[in-house]
This record gives sequence, C-alpha cells and structure tokens, in this order.
Amino acid sequence: MGIFAELAFYLVVILVLLLVIASAIKILREYERGVVFTLGRFTGVKGPGLILLIPYVQQMIRVDLRTRVLDVPGQDVISHDNVSVRVSAVIYFRVIDPERSTIQVEDFMAATSQLAQTTLRSVLGKHDLDEMLAERDKLNSDIQEILDAQTDAWGIKVANVEIKHVDINESMVRAIARQAEAERERRAKVINAEGEQQAAAKLLEAAEILARQPEAMQLRYLSTLNVIAGEKSSTIIFPFPMEFGNLMPVRSDPSSQSSRG
Repeated sequence: MGIFAELAFYLVVILVLLLVIASAIKILREYERGVVFTLGRFTGVKGPGLILLIPYVQQMIRVDLRTRVLDVPGQDVISHDNVSVRVSAVIYFRVIDPERSTIQVEDFMAATSQLAQTTLRSVLGKHDLDEMLAERDKLNSDIQEILDAQTDAWGIKVANVEIKHVDINESMVRAIARQAEAERERRAKVINAEGEQQAAAKLLEAAEILARQPEAMQLRYLSTLNVIAGEKSSTIIFPFPMEFGNLMPVRSDPSSQSSRG
C-alpha cells in the first residue's frame, strides 16, 4: 500500500506540474499581441511567438491587430436643407497600440461603433441632400478625420469610412425627379437659345461679306438653285433679276419723235 501511495503522490505532483507549465506557456500568432498584467499592474506588451507567464501571478489579454470592419447601422439624419434621410456606412479600423486599447477603454469595438453613429449624424446634418448624393468622397474623408482624431487616445487607427446607402422616401424621390426634369428642360432651352444666337451671328457675317459684291449674291443664288435641282420633284421658279433691267436698251416712242419734228 505504501508503494502505491507514493506512486499516486508522484503522479499527482507530475500532473500538477504539467498543468502549471501548460498554463504558463502561451503562443501568440503573428497578428496578435499580449498585454501582460503582473498582480494587476501593467508590465508590458509581448508577442508574437512563445510567451512564458507566471501562473496565477501574471495574466495576459490577447489583442488582434488586424483590420476590422464595423457596419454602422442606418441612422436617421435631417440634412441642412431639412430633408429626412436614412444613412448607413461601414468603417475600417485597426488597433495600433494594444496597451491603450486595453487600458484606456473597456470595449473599443462598442465605443468605436457608438462614436461612429454620432459622428455620422453630426457631419451629414451640416450638408445638403445634393452634397450627400454627389460628394460622398468628401464626406467620407471628413468623417474619417473626425473619428481618427477621437479614437487616437484609445490606440485605434481609422483607415477608411464609406457611406453605403442614402435612403430617401418616395415623395422626396418624386420631387427630385421633377427637379431633374426641369433642370434638363432649362438646359435644353439655353442650348437652343445659344444655337440661335450663334446662327444669327454667322448669318450677319455672311450678309456683310455678300453685300460687298452684288455678283456674289447672284452666284450664291445660282448655287442654291443647283442644290434644289438635284431633287426630281422640285419646281424651280427663276425670278427676274433687277440688275438685268439696267443693262437692257431703252426704246424711244415714234409718236413722240414725230411730234417733235
């Protein structure tokens, strides 16, 4: 019985040692860092690779350094021109300082999400609806700069912000469609008026050139008749040029000559 008791004791000791060694050895991947606390006090950041800890004296919190994607839920926003829209976005960020992301904030994911929602509403509320639809790159940059400045104290780097959807109610969609149609009609009228203005200027220039030589008007007239004659169903009327009347001889009246004699 004494031998079996000793063997059992040794087995228990070996088992305890194995458990202690297993709890002391930690392996961190390349994208992970370990924030180590010794008796509750921060003592450093370790990793990646093999980490040895003192069991029950040191604790380690794993921090993932890879880029994370945060989907910001749809937010009801009233634009600067009093239009109600619903906007959703996505944020790309990563931890650059494991110490601050662990000590300075309890849950950096939840904190970044809430901050992104409030920043999205405040920034978009300063812009008109047309700017939300046409200048998304500028708005994304503005939101990213504000978030990056505020999350820097948490050891968070906001890499990019993208506005995904800007949802508008049906009545506003119809109003925007009518506005776009009116804008297209206005542009068409302006283009038509500009064309008439340019055509009138060219006609005036052509008239001034033709007025310098009367023969040029006759040549232009004949070339126009040549074009019309190309159509088989055309009827051409030749008006009598007034210039030809000045070239014809004037006959004298015989009766007037006899009376004079």
